[in-house]
Amino acid sequence: MLNFPKTYEVCNCKKVTIAQIEDVIINQNAKTLRDIQDLTTAGTDCRNCIFEEADFGKVKKKIYCKDILNSLKEGF
Repeated sequence: MLNFPKTYEVCNCKKVTIAQIEDVIINQNAKTLRDIQDLTTAGTDCRNCIFEEADFGKVKKKIYCKDILNSLKEGF
């Protein structure tokens, strides 16, 4: 995961970390971005953290929910 610490906040609005997103993918069977949003609330406010194409924030994110989802899907 690009050597980011598990405590890195992917979603600053909702304070959702890489660890929390990984947890819902691995342990709660989240398979889509919508699942991640429903289970963590990540990406339900400004939505900049969902995927790069949706990032209209002043400061671009370094990692997105979609990146984590795709990374873990490849590992299964």
